[in-house]
Amino acid sequence: MRKRGVALLVAAALAVTGLSGCGAASGEASSGREKVRLMVWSPQNDQSKDNGEWLQTMCEAFADEHPEWDITFVYGVADEASAAGQVSQDPEASADVFMYANDTLTTLTDANALAKFGGTYREQIEGMNSKEVISSLTMDDNLYGVPFTTNTWFMYYDKSVFSEEDIKNLDTMLEKGVVSFPFTNSWYLPAFYLANGCTLFGDGTDEAAGVDFGGQKAVDVTNYLIDLKNNPNFRIDADGSGIAGLRDGSINAMFSGSWDANAVKEALGDNMGVASLPAFTLNGEEKQMLAYAGSKAIGVNPNTRNMVAAVQLAVFLGSAGAQKAHYEMCGVVPCNTQLMEEESVQADEVVTAQNDTFNNTSILQPFVSKMSNCWTPVENMGKSIRNGSVTHENAADQTEQMNEAMNSDGI
Repeated sequence: MRKRGVALLVAAALAVTGLSGCGAASGEASSGREKVRLMVWSPQNDQSKDNGEWLQTMCEAFADEHPEWDITFVYGVADEASAAGQVSQDPEASADVFMYANDTLTTLTDANALAKFGGTYREQIEGMNSKEVISSLTMDDNLYGVPFTTNTWFMYYDKSVFSEEDIKNLDTMLEKGVVSFPFTNSWYLPAFYLANGCTLFGDGTDEAAGVDFGGQKAVDVTNYLIDLKNNPNFRIDADGSGIAGLRDGSINAMFSGSWDANAVKEALGDNMGVASLPAFTLNGEEKQMLAYAGSKAIGVNPNTRNMVAAVQLAVFLGSAGAQKAHYEMCGVVPCNTQLMEEESVQADEVVTAQNDTFNNTSILQPFVSKMSNCWTPVENMGKSIRNGSVTHENAADQTEQMNEAMNSDGI
């Protein structure tokens, strides 16, 4: 009864927002219900009984919205990061509808495993999301999915140690408390280089433009990072040390994402603060840290035998009603602009910080193929600073080596 009740509420919400179905599938006689089979993949978390079986509940709500179809759902488990690999290996045998991370978009399109959304469907999707979110799923002016959450990182801090003014600048924070940062993780460390004008593939989509993590602007950042690592109030976060430090009071701030929200809440209780990224002071000037950002989306397999139903299900799963249920049942941070205006959602600091970071203190993580060459050189820079092999004396040479490696195919 609980699952059925949720399904009906979601269906009602979708009807109010004008996102219910648009008619029967083409090529089928109107005299009876068309039999439709849809294979749908999502992470296990979305299908677990502990979370109310969100996916199954939403699919049943979708079926209620479409009495013209007799739908059989076949569920499979694939998280957003690995779905692209599974689908691209054999698109014709894979799910009709699945969830994927936007940085795997080219893997899917190269395998002809991701359908484009056009016409009224694209208009609906664009009307539900910010232009920044839409751009994360757009390539060559084609839209390839229905976003359901943003994906980036931000800052957790102890409100008993730092004021709202303190958290605007990292260096100010380091004067008042202990800050932890994933220094050797190449998803995080570029935030400092990007803040000082370093670029990746032009606007992130021009592979021929290459990477510019070189020159004095990058050397200045490397020197800043050397000093940061040596600051007595700085800690390198690895293997859960940040959370552990918040718990025992030895660390007062850390950088992570929504996946750590519950653990941070347990550690800090009412003193839990959440905010977008701070600036830092470089050569007397404030520079705004910029995180990598992306999104997660519902994609449709272009090889599906039920394209209309698959596309409408994808739009349904990414709609305001489904996102609200996803948030309440599974803790997935929503990105739907209409939903973000609700008071209960706005009151959630994690939701606000994640979407603030995505829209204001981040760059879209490039999904061009040569981005794969950028991870290891940055990781090695962080490890070398940590180990003391990168110093002020060799910072210029080591920074240029990092830049060259990021522009290399590893051959």
